[in-house]
Amino acid sequence: MRAASTTEKVATLLALHAGPGFVLPNAWDAGSARVFEQVGFPAIATTSAGIAWSCGVPDGAGIDRDTMLAHVGRIVAAVDVPVTADLEAGYGDTPEEVGRTVRRAVELGAVGGNLEDVAAGVLFDVDDAVRRIEAARAAAPRGTFVLNARTDTYMVGAPGDPFAETVERAVRYVDAGADCVFVPGVVETDTIQRLAAAIPAPLNVVAGLASTTDAPTLFSLGVRRVSLGGSVARAALSLVERAGRELLDTGTLGFLEGAASYAELQRRFET
Repeated sequence: MRAASTTEKVATLLALHAGPGFVLPNAWDAGSARVFEQVGFPAIATTSAGIAWSCGVPDGAGIDRDTMLAHVGRIVAAVDVPVTADLEAGYGDTPEEVGRTVRRAVELGAVGGNLEDVAAGVLFDVDDAVRRIEAARAAAPRGTFVLNARTDTYMVGAPGDPFAETVERAVRYVDAGADCVFVPGVVETDTIQRLAAAIPAPLNVVAGLASTTDAPTLFSLGVRRVSLGGSVARAALSLVERAGRELLDTGTLGFLEGAASYAELQRRFET
């Protein structure tokens, strides 16, 4: 089968945003990305949290741009479906540095990326955040890279009315070149529905973090993109912990129930 071109991957990812809604799983290494692709997901995201944990450090511990992009590059190289990268706040203090990060992600083959408007738990001034998105868009023109502007108004608590602040930021981010808007941390279904109606771009929310609302319900509210953040990585590492505790406490192998066989995984990764 012919490998999809970058142009085709961008078109695929953009088209998903125009549909009735899609789930975007978040991989933390090449192996998890391969499994997600084999399950049948048409696109994959990376998770900065999962990548941090795989390095043995907490999320937000300051993994540098080179380290994070090296992981992104391995994930991109492992699959043929579109990959959108978690670029956190752009790994730079200036818009120019953000643009450099996006260009490097493009060079690695990523066809999309998240860009946050928060650092060290503090929201950027909206004008500063807009300039950073403009720099990202200039580095990867519209139609060549799906730019997902993330606003943490509900995660860190915007002053005043978080709904109004979120919509104001979303409108300005879309005007600055964002293709879609990511609002993590919002939980109430009526608020999600209002955001989907008020934001002039596809809305992305995260399931499994603050909210446990399932994807079909979120789609019915107007959400177009549902990501999982570090949720699957959390589940995988929780299994590792349970296996370790069982082995240490009893020496039994109950944790292997339902696990793929060695031969099956070998066949999957040889493909």
